[in-house]
Amino acid sequence: MSEGVRIDKWLFAVRLYKTRSQASEECRKGKVSINGVPVKPSRELKEGETIQLRRPPITRSYKVLALTENRMAAKMVPEFMVETTPASELEIMEMQKNMNFFNRERGTGRPTKKERRDLDDFFNV
Repeated sequence: MSEGVRIDKWLFAVRLYKTRSQASEECRKGKVSINGVPVKPSRELKEGETIQLRRPPITRSYKVLALTENRMAAKMVPEFMVETTPASELEIMEMQKNMNFFNRERGTGRPTKKERRDLDDFFNV
């Protein structure tokens, strides 16, 4: 028996996904990779490997510190992994949050002709 743990079990255990089936589905879709190579849900994970999770608009990276199959309390997660996502990726995420400021309130309908022109002037500066 090898000392590895299935990647879908580990992703669920360290709370990166709410359910194990979600983790498995993301692996099947090719959104989970280890050291740049897409993996299947049954792939054995070893300590020290780097996992990339593609969650648009960025790709998050995590380094595996320890292995577990059992879901744990959120306070224990830092003992099992550390996030290694580059600062440039996190800046993209921050920019994405700030771009949502122009969303219209629900139920206000389409913008009027004047509001539309104002929006166009604002974004085409």
